[in-house]
Amino acid sequence: MTTTPPRHAIRTDRLVLRPSDGADADRAFEIQSDWEVTRMLRMASFPADRQAIHAWFSDHRREWLAGEAFRFAVETDGRMIGLTDLDEISGPEGEIGYWLERAAWGHGYAFEAAGALTRFAFETAGLSTLKSGHAEDNPASGRILAKLGFAPIDTVERFSRPRGEMIRQCRYTLAA
Repeated sequence: MTTTPPRHAIRTDRLVLRPSDGADADRAFEIQSDWEVTRMLRMASFPADRQAIHAWFSDHRREWLAGEAFRFAVETDGRMIGLTDLDEISGPEGEIGYWLERAAWGHGYAFEAAGALTRFAFETAGLSTLKSGHAEDNPASGRILAKLGFAPIDTVERFSRPRGEMIRQCRYTLAA
């Protein structure tokens, strides 16, 4: 990556992905208060920790400006339904992630948001390789990654903070 991309929204057919900030923390807390959402995340705490979520969201603008992470609130009809992000940025590589409220599952929103973020990563952020992963018991996320062209790398044991135990994580990669 040569320069930090400007903070601007990305529009898809049905969604707006706008750079997230501290004002999104309360809505994120609501979404992550649902065990079915949070159990699929590796680093979130459960029950959701309002203070930690506020601290994390308050750092999003700084992360963006530093080129460390690019995080977007996912909105439909003016309502935040989740988050998609590009983080773990190191040289030409980054990691893509996404989570949505349960009511948004099954509508193709995760695929649409992750597809837009993938294009942003390659075309705007200048990355050449993306990585991603999902809990083995979340095959829907794997189908999204496969549909986007990600190739499986392996399955590893990783600690899941919300579950408080080791899980099997399926890892993927995609080159520009």
